[in-house]
Amino acid sequence: MNTFTIKDLENLSGIKAHTIRIWEQRYSFLKPERTETNIRYYSNQELKTILSIALLNKYGFKISHINKMNETELQNKITALSNAEACRERIVNDLINCMIDLDNEGFESLLDNYIFTKGIDKTILQIIFPFLDRIGILWLTNHIHPVQEHLVCNIIRQKLIVGIEGVTANTVINKKIMLFLPEGEHHEIGLLYIYYLLKKRGAKIFYLGANVPVKDIGFACKYKQPDYIYTHLTCMTSSFSFQKFIAQKNLYIKDFPLVISGRIAQTQAKKSISDIHFKRSLPEVLEYVASL
Repeated sequence: MNTFTIKDLENLSGIKAHTIRIWEQRYSFLKPERTETNIRYYSNQELKTILSIALLNKYGFKISHINKMNETELQNKITALSNAEACRERIVNDLINCMIDLDNEGFESLLDNYIFTKGIDKTILQIIFPFLDRIGILWLTNHIHPVQEHLVCNIIRQKLIVGIEGVTANTVINKKIMLFLPEGEHHEIGLLYIYYLLKKRGAKIFYLGANVPVKDIGFACKYKQPDYIYTHLTCMTSSFSFQKFIAQKNLYIKDFPLVISGRIAQTQAKKSISDIHFKRSLPEVLEYVASL
């Protein structure tokens, strides 16, 4: 059983913590427990409840009305939502629920159905990345079990690899790009998506994978002479030092421009470092790929 903070609920549902506290006082659908120091914490079921309520509330249902619904009525109203964006958000919520319940079959079925109807491109953009964006904070705070994380990441990784193998380039560009994750970074999903985008663009890719020492990247660069090196930093260990990483970059791969995307790129919003290009959002990544 997971336990979640009110901040977790805010990040996952989009409902401000202040509003959640007001709902707790006025309505009966949330009943958090408290620690010995009087800090609220929430169960798996309460997370699922707030996701459902937040979705209905966003698409026109009043909280006072939702509060009177039983579980069956609640789910029927959610299923009946016809707005395309609402339907996508419902699927993302369902993926979160499957992750919490370790329901690998349900998780994979949701993705397969969307891929079948919309294709891998739209599945990545409309479902997988919104899902990863919402649960990413749980990885950083260790509020989901590692088994839950591994379960969903391995399924998504498999879908991305299938997409990469099946992609056909729209054009062919004369660019060589080396993809890697530095030591301490094991979350490949973001980098695999970059691989997919670049392969579709027609670039030549050298994919080195996760947890690669910068010194080894330097060795590979001497032989392959890439136009760019690319890394996507999602959830680094506490031992990772960005400054040390930059120092190693300057030592071993100083002659090659480095592109960095992911959460760490977002934290470097005001920084400008020679030969390092930060892509701080998915639109910036897409713009970069399109510009090659």
